[in-house]
Amino acid sequence: MLRPLSLKRRNAAVLCSTWSDGLESCILLSDLRDACPCAHCSGEQIMGQIVFPGMKTLAPGMNDIAALTPVGNYGIQASWKDGHDTGIYSFDMLRSIFESKRLSQQTLDDIDHQLSSHT
Repeated sequence: MLRPLSLKRRNAAVLCSTWSDGLESCILLSDLRDACPCAHCSGEQIMGQIVFPGMKTLAPGMNDIAALTPVGNYGIQASWKDGHDTGIYSFDMLRSIFESKRLSQQTLDDIDHQLSSHT
């Protein structure tokens, strides 16, 4: 199983990871939040039927991570500054997000420049 060896904030908007197979990737924190797997965000199914379709809400701090906590040997629980903390990202899901939402070096440089010009 591929595992993240490190997860570190690059800046206020970006989270970077290094994986056990050497992959290094950075994503927007908003992409991580959008992929939250909890029933409130993603919906809930019982016996193949959607009983709750999920509901994304906008709140201050929703894309600002407070903590990433390991869960067993299989995942990471994200706690966000808006108080949301029920999503557990399996390592497989996390890897998929870091592959599919990977930011280019140019985009990372642009984000760094934009954030530094606002401080």
